[in-house]
Amino acid sequence: MGFLSLLFPSGKKAKIKDSITQKTTGLMRMQFWRDAVEDIYGDNPPHQPIATELWRAVKRHNLTKMWFMKIIDEREKNLDDRAYRNIQELETYAENTQSALLYLTLETLGVRDIHADHAASHIGKAQGIVTCLRATPYHCTRQKVFLPMDVCMLHGVSQEDFIRGKQEKNVRDVIYDIASQAHIHLEHARSFSKKVPVKAYPAFFCTVALDDYLYNMRKVDFNVFHPSLQKKSTLLPLYLYIRSWKKTY
Repeated sequence: MGFLSLLFPSGKKAKIKDSITQKTTGLMRMQFWRDAVEDIYGDNPPHQPIATELWRAVKRHNLTKMWFMKIIDEREKNLDDRAYRNIQELETYAENTQSALLYLTLETLGVRDIHADHAASHIGKAQGIVTCLRATPYHCTRQKVFLPMDVCMLHGVSQEDFIRGKQEKNVRDVIYDIASQAHIHLEHARSFSKKVPVKAYPAFFCTVALDDYLYNMRKVDFNVFHPSLQKKSTLLPLYLYIRSWKKTY
């Protein structure tokens, strides 16, 4: 499903958003993919490499059209380039993009199971939250902050505080609250792991990277600007192997 990630990059740092200067251009791209999906399901894919691979995957795995449309619609709404009003708005974005992508991944694995879907929903939300946190230093260098405004207001933190890279306790409390929500979603996803078909587990191995980031965030006392959080973990392949061997997510 790598081509899906290329087609529908996730999070506020997604390429389609980062590479445009005008909303109109983004809207045109979204419309292209909306039309492309319609043509794919009409068995008449456009002559474009990703679209061709997508058409083959749809035919091979009988992928659900609705998930593609949810991703496109949510990405289009997200082109406004503004902060999330609250944590629920961030979770909605994550559900309609990250979780939707996981639902499609499950379908490619031949898994259509309500428990697996529930796990995918929570893991997708956790992934969306972590993506937002991980991208915060990058966005701040460009004078932008997308963290949920309600959490910032709760702790008396302004967008300017993040743009200036402040590391006071109230700033770290904002990050703690948001990171805790990601952790809660991961715990929910694992609470019914015994009911999830083992066949679905490969779709959820992204939790290895999420756990690693949240663990490292705790180590630096929720300083989202700490340089160590921007480094790739050399142990991730080992963690992934262990998770796969234990058949857990």
